[in-house]
Amino acid sequence: MAGRLVRMSVRPAVFYAHAMDALTGLLDGPRARGAFLMRSVLTPPWSLRIQDEAPLTVVTMARGEGWVVTDAVGEPRGRRAAATPLHPGDVAILRGPDPYTVADDPATPPRVVIHPGQVSATPQGVELCEVMALGVRTWGDGPDGPVVLLSGTYQMRGEVNQRLLRALPPLVRLPADAWNSSLVPLLEAEIGREAPGQEVVLDRLLDLLLTAALRAWFARPEAEVPGGYDAQSDPVVGRALRQLHADPARAWTVAGLAAASGVSRAALGRRFTALVGEPPMTYLTNLRLTLAADLLREPDATLGAVARRVGYGSPFALSAAFKRVRGVSPRDHRRRGAAPHADVGA
Repeated sequence: MAGRLVRMSVRPAVFYAHAMDALTGLLDGPRARGAFLMRSVLTPPWSLRIQDEAPLTVVTMARGEGWVVTDAVGEPRGRRAAATPLHPGDVAILRGPDPYTVADDPATPPRVVIHPGQVSATPQGVELCEVMALGVRTWGDGPDGPVVLLSGTYQMRGEVNQRLLRALPPLVRLPADAWNSSLVPLLEAEIGREAPGQEVVLDRLLDLLLTAALRAWFARPEAEVPGGYDAQSDPVVGRALRQLHADPARAWTVAGLAAASGVSRAALGRRFTALVGEPPMTYLTNLRLTLAADLLREPDATLGAVARRVGYGSPFALSAAFKRVRGVSPRDHRRRGAAPHADVGA
């Protein structure tokens, strides 16, 4: 048992050791596991209709130009297409499950449709996976096409922090000149390699690219800052957040947290909810369950040990809270997380 506890303490220490800022709390969560990564080589005219229902996809133009076409919601006369240009080095982050199109021109009709499971077919349903294969994680209509598109897809909702998904618009575009990063050429260099442990390398590169791109995007003036993002700088709520993240397993109450933050219980409740978007104890529950979800992926972790680590008095209490909030039992979460194409409810 001692060996198990030592092993479990490594990753949670990352959470507990830092007084996490709001951005860290929001971005800490992408954990790709066997993510679908692809290098697409294309010749105009080209158009890919993506309807794979994936929770999150990162797309970047390594070479050439393109457009992302999404459907605007809430138009009085239905849905209207919205087109966003993609230049070399630009990064687009698309939140599922709504479909979208990536094309050389917004007017080009879809020529390939990507279905759930990353099955590609013509609009008429003829499968193209084998026909358009060009090598290791490379696909397209010819090896010498002038357009190279890199894409990485998180295939399970459990791989991405649900608070992050709720904070994002359907499409985030980060222009190449908005950040200075070598991650895109590094991903392009690695995506076509076949080496021991390559899937793990690509998963971590995708996580790093997503996190770095979102950090740069949230700093831009046009970014819509998610609820709670600025709460860390508040002298009261910021102190409360640091207390919760530093010791989430503590038997916190609103009164105890208010005392540690130097205000009354009522004042903390009002201010915390206004800035973060949810009451302190709801935030704490979600924080604990996010930590528990990550810990449960450790093969040697027991439910009882995880419960103690995140502040639940028994495995039953953790299991009940996990299923109530995330819609799946800890056991099912662990089993589905081990399957590359499984889906985890949230």
